[in-house]
Amino acid sequence: MSRFPSLVEVLMSTPAPEDFSYPPLRPRLSVEELLAAKNTQPIRSLDDLTADTFESDEELEQFLAFTYAERHRDAA
Repeated sequence: MSRFPSLVEVLMSTPAPEDFSYPPLRPRLSVEELLAAKNTQPIRSLDDLTADTFESDEELEQFLAFTYAERHRDAA
């Protein structure tokens, strides 16, 4: 006798058409509500946008040279 039956009944359920929506509906929030939920603050000066991404001017120059070369690699 086989350990597994030859026919296996699988019960599946699907949502009723009125229950199915893709993508799922989300409540509509105003811009102000979204910003408040993220606790964002307005940008008051360019200093608010500064970031210490590169440790030195040399590292920045290397990045810019690499970026320039990559953008123009297939142009020739």
